[in-house]
Amino acid sequence: MSDNGKIRLIEEYNDILANKDVPEVIQLLSEKHPGRVGFSTSLGLEDQVLTQIIATTVPDIFIFTLDTGRLFQETYDLLDITQKRYKIPIKVFFPDHHSLEEMVNTKGINLFFESVENRKLCCHIRKIEPLRRALVNVDVWISGLRKDQSVTRKKSKLVEWDNTHQKIKVNPLIDWSLDDVLDYIKKYNIPYNPLHDQGYPSIGCLPCTRAIEPGEDIRAGRWWWEHPAHKECGLHK
Repeated sequence: MSDNGKIRLIEEYNDILANKDVPEVIQLLSEKHPGRVGFSTSLGLEDQVLTQIIATTVPDIFIFTLDTGRLFQETYDLLDITQKRYKIPIKVFFPDHHSLEEMVNTKGINLFFESVENRKLCCHIRKIEPLRRALVNVDVWISGLRKDQSVTRKKSKLVEWDNTHQKIKVNPLIDWSLDDVLDYIKKYNIPYNPLHDQGYPSIGCLPCTRAIEPGEDIRAGRWWWEHPAHKECGLHK
Protein backbone atom coordinates (compact mmCIF):
# COMPACT_ATOMS: atom_id res chain seq x y z
CA MET A 1 0.00 0.00 0.00
CA SER A 2 1.31 3.46 -0.94
CA ASP A 3 1.85 6.16 1.67
CA ASN A 4 -1.14 8.08 0.29
CA GLY A 5 -3.21 4.92 0.48
CA LYS A 6 -2.26 4.43 4.13
CA ILE A 7 -3.18 8.03 4.95
CA ARG A 8 -6.56 7.72 3.24
CA LEU A 9 -7.27 4.43 5.01
CA ILE A 10 -6.46 5.85 8.45
CA GLU A 11 -8.54 8.98 7.79
CA GLU A 12 -11.44 6.83 6.62
CA TYR A 13 -11.30 4.66 9.75
CA ASN A 14 -11.10 7.68 12.04
CA ASP A 15 -14.20 9.12 10.33
CA ILE A 16 -16.13 5.84 10.48
CA LEU A 17 -15.26 5.11 14.11
CA ALA A 18 -15.66 8.65 15.47
CA ASN A 19 -18.22 8.83 18.30
CA LYS A 20 -18.65 5.05 18.44
CA ASP A 21 -18.26 3.32 21.78
CA VAL A 22 -15.44 0.87 22.43
CA PRO A 23 -17.38 -2.37 21.78
CA GLU A 24 -18.61 -0.95 18.46
CA VAL A 25 -15.06 -0.01 17.44
CA ILE A 26 -13.77 -3.50 18.19
CA GLN A 27 -16.74 -5.22 16.56
CA LEU A 28 -16.41 -3.20 13.35
CA LEU A 29 -12.69 -3.85 13.07
CA SER A 30 -13.25 -7.55 13.62
CA GLU A 31 -15.83 -7.61 10.81
CA LYS A 32 -13.60 -5.72 8.38
CA HIS A 33 -10.49 -7.78 9.21
CA PRO A 34 -11.76 -11.25 10.19
CA GLY A 35 -9.12 -13.28 11.95
CA ARG A 36 -6.52 -10.52 11.50
CA VAL A 37 -7.10 -8.40 14.63
CA GLY A 38 -4.73 -8.70 17.60
CA PHE A 39 -4.82 -7.14 21.05
CA SER A 40 -1.60 -6.70 23.02
CA THR A 41 -2.15 -6.64 26.77
CA SER A 42 0.39 -5.71 29.41
CA LEU A 43 -2.30 -6.48 32.02
CA GLY A 44 -2.46 -2.83 33.07
CA LEU A 45 -5.67 -1.09 34.04
CA GLU A 46 -6.55 -0.05 30.49
CA ASP A 47 -5.73 -3.46 29.07
CA GLN A 48 -7.89 -5.19 31.66
CA VAL A 49 -10.80 -3.01 30.53
CA LEU A 50 -10.20 -3.95 26.90
CA THR A 51 -9.82 -7.63 27.79
CA GLN A 52 -13.24 -7.60 29.47
CA ILE A 53 -14.83 -5.83 26.49
CA ILE A 54 -13.25 -8.21 23.97
CA ALA A 55 -14.16 -11.28 26.00
CA THR A 56 -17.81 -10.20 26.14
CA THR A 57 -18.03 -8.77 22.60
CA VAL A 58 -15.68 -10.56 20.18
CA PRO A 59 -14.03 -13.33 22.21
CA ASP A 60 -12.26 -14.86 19.22
CA ILE A 61 -9.90 -11.88 18.81
CA PHE A 62 -6.26 -12.88 19.20
CA ILE A 63 -4.99 -11.66 22.60
CA PHE A 64 -1.34 -11.82 23.52
CA THR A 65 1.12 -10.56 26.10
CA LEU A 66 4.90 -10.21 26.32
CA ASP A 67 6.76 -11.90 29.16
CA THR A 68 10.08 -10.07 29.46
CA GLY A 69 11.31 -12.45 32.14
CA ARG A 70 11.51 -9.64 34.71
CA LEU A 71 7.88 -8.96 35.55
CA PHE A 72 6.35 -8.66 39.01
CA GLN A 73 4.87 -11.83 40.51
CA GLU A 74 1.61 -9.91 40.83
CA THR A 75 1.53 -9.54 37.05
CA TYR A 76 1.94 -13.28 36.52
CA ASP A 77 -0.82 -13.93 39.06
CA LEU A 78 -3.13 -11.50 37.28
CA LEU A 79 -2.50 -13.23 33.94
CA ASP A 80 -3.65 -16.51 35.46
CA ILE A 81 -6.67 -14.92 37.14
CA THR A 82 -7.72 -13.10 33.95
CA GLN A 83 -7.62 -16.18 31.74
CA LYS A 84 -9.67 -18.15 34.24
CA ARG A 85 -12.19 -15.35 34.81
CA TYR A 86 -12.96 -14.72 31.13
CA LYS A 87 -12.20 -18.23 29.84
CA ILE A 88 -10.09 -16.86 27.00
CA PRO A 89 -6.58 -17.78 25.87
CA ILE A 90 -3.87 -15.14 26.18
CA LYS A 91 -0.81 -16.22 24.23
CA VAL A 92 2.52 -15.44 25.86
CA PHE A 93 5.55 -14.42 23.79
CA PHE A 94 9.07 -14.60 25.23
CA PRO A 95 12.39 -13.00 24.22
CA ASP A 96 14.75 -14.93 21.97
CA HIS A 97 17.00 -16.72 24.44
CA HIS A 98 20.13 -16.44 22.30
CA SER A 99 19.85 -12.64 22.08
CA LEU A 100 19.00 -12.39 25.76
CA GLU A 101 21.95 -14.49 26.84
CA GLU A 102 24.36 -12.51 24.67
CA MET A 103 23.08 -9.17 26.01
CA VAL A 104 23.27 -10.17 29.67
CA ASN A 105 26.66 -11.88 29.35
CA THR A 106 28.09 -8.92 27.45
CA LYS A 107 26.57 -5.95 29.24
CA GLY A 108 25.42 -7.28 32.61
CA ILE A 109 22.06 -8.14 34.14
CA ASN A 110 21.25 -4.51 35.07
CA LEU A 111 22.62 -2.81 31.97
CA PHE A 112 19.55 -0.56 31.65
CA PHE A 113 20.66 1.65 34.54
CA GLU A 114 23.88 2.61 32.78
CA SER A 115 22.55 4.44 29.70
CA VAL A 116 19.44 5.14 27.62
CA GLU A 117 21.04 3.14 24.81
CA ASN A 118 21.44 0.09 27.05
CA ARG A 119 17.91 0.42 28.34
CA LYS A 120 16.52 0.61 24.81
CA LEU A 121 18.59 -2.43 23.84
CA CYS A 122 17.09 -4.36 26.74
CA CYS A 123 13.56 -3.24 25.79
CA HIS A 124 14.23 -4.19 22.18
CA ILE A 125 15.25 -7.74 23.03
CA ARG A 126 12.67 -8.30 25.75
CA LYS A 127 9.73 -6.48 24.09
CA ILE A 128 10.15 -5.20 20.55
CA GLU A 129 11.39 -8.39 18.92
CA PRO A 130 8.72 -10.58 20.61
CA LEU A 131 6.08 -8.02 19.56
CA ARG A 132 7.24 -8.29 15.95
CA ARG A 133 6.67 -12.05 16.08
CA ALA A 134 3.30 -11.63 17.77
CA LEU A 135 2.07 -9.30 15.02
CA VAL A 136 3.10 -11.46 12.06
CA ASN A 137 -0.46 -12.59 11.25
CA VAL A 138 -2.15 -9.38 12.40
CA ASP A 139 -3.40 -6.49 10.24
CA VAL A 140 -5.01 -4.47 13.05
CA TRP A 141 -3.20 -3.99 16.38
CA ILE A 142 -5.39 -2.96 19.32
CA SER A 143 -3.63 -1.08 22.12
CA GLY A 144 -4.65 0.39 25.48
CA LEU A 145 -2.97 3.78 24.98
CA ARG A 146 -4.57 6.92 26.42
CA LYS A 147 -3.58 10.51 25.61
CA ASP A 148 -3.16 11.62 29.21
CA GLN A 149 -0.79 8.80 30.17
CA SER A 150 2.34 10.76 29.24
CA VAL A 151 3.79 13.59 27.18
CA THR A 152 4.86 11.07 24.54
CA ARG A 153 1.23 10.06 23.87
CA LYS A 154 -0.53 13.43 23.71
CA LYS A 155 -0.83 13.38 19.90
CA SER A 156 -1.99 9.78 19.58
CA LYS A 157 -5.28 9.21 17.76
CA LEU A 158 -7.99 6.56 17.76
CA VAL A 159 -6.64 5.01 14.55
CA GLU A 160 -3.02 5.39 13.45
CA TRP A 161 -0.59 3.79 11.04
CA ASP A 162 2.27 2.04 12.81
CA ASN A 163 5.09 2.49 10.33
CA THR A 164 7.52 0.27 12.23
CA HIS A 165 5.32 -2.81 12.01
CA GLN A 166 3.28 -1.74 8.96
CA LYS A 167 0.01 -2.26 10.83
CA ILE A 168 -3.19 -0.37 11.48
CA LYS A 169 -3.01 0.57 15.15
CA VAL A 170 -6.20 1.27 17.09
CA ASN A 171 -6.39 2.87 20.53
CA PRO A 172 -10.04 2.46 21.63
CA LEU A 173 -9.48 4.16 25.00
CA ILE A 174 -7.45 7.06 23.61
CA ASP A 175 -9.82 9.75 24.97
CA TRP A 176 -10.65 8.03 28.26
CA SER A 177 -9.48 9.59 31.50
CA LEU A 178 -8.00 7.56 34.34
CA ASP A 179 -11.27 8.07 36.22
CA ASP A 180 -13.16 6.59 33.27
CA VAL A 181 -10.95 3.52 33.45
CA LEU A 182 -11.30 3.12 37.22
CA ASP A 183 -15.08 3.61 37.09
CA TYR A 184 -15.41 0.91 34.43
CA ILE A 185 -13.25 -1.51 36.43
CA LYS A 186 -15.37 -0.93 39.51
CA LYS A 187 -18.66 -1.23 37.62
CA TYR A 188 -17.79 -4.61 36.11
CA ASN A 189 -15.64 -5.91 38.98
CA ILE A 190 -12.69 -6.43 36.66
CA PRO A 191 -9.59 -8.02 38.22
CA TYR A 192 -6.54 -5.78 38.29
CA ASN A 193 -2.99 -5.76 39.60
CA PRO A 194 -2.94 -5.08 43.38
CA LEU A 195 0.21 -2.99 42.88
CA HIS A 196 -2.06 -0.26 41.48
CA ASP A 197 -3.36 0.22 45.03
CA GLN A 198 0.22 0.57 46.30
CA GLY A 199 1.20 3.61 44.23
CA TYR A 200 2.01 1.89 40.93
CA PRO A 201 -0.27 3.41 38.24
CA SER A 202 1.94 2.05 35.43
CA ILE A 203 3.56 -1.37 35.80
CA GLY A 204 6.30 -2.81 33.63
CA CYS A 205 9.41 -4.79 34.50
CA LEU A 206 10.21 -4.98 38.21
CA PRO A 207 13.66 -3.32 38.10
CA CYS A 208 12.37 -0.47 35.94
CA THR A 209 9.18 0.36 37.84
CA ARG A 210 8.70 2.16 41.15
CA ALA A 211 5.75 3.61 43.03
CA ILE A 212 5.11 7.30 42.38
CA GLU A 213 4.78 10.17 44.83
CA PRO A 214 1.61 12.31 45.16
CA GLY A 215 1.44 14.82 42.32
CA GLU A 216 3.83 12.97 40.03
CA ASP A 217 2.93 12.05 36.45
CA ILE A 218 1.32 8.60 36.25
CA ARG A 219 4.28 7.24 34.29
CA ALA A 220 6.91 8.87 36.51
CA GLY A 221 7.61 5.46 38.02
CA ARG A 222 8.69 3.95 34.69
CA TRP A 223 12.44 4.32 34.03
CA TRP A 224 12.37 7.08 36.65
CA TRP A 225 16.06 7.88 36.16
CA GLU A 226 15.44 9.08 32.57
CA HIS A 227 14.06 12.30 31.05
CA PRO A 228 10.26 12.09 30.43
CA ALA A 229 10.75 12.53 26.67
CA HIS A 230 12.67 9.22 26.58
CA LYS A 231 10.12 7.18 28.49
CA GLU A 232 8.94 4.78 25.83
CA CYS A 233 10.27 1.28 25.37
CA GLY A 234 9.70 1.43 21.63
CA LEU A 235 6.45 -0.53 21.50
CA HIS A 236 4.53 2.70 20.89
CA LYS A 237 6.45 5.20 18.76
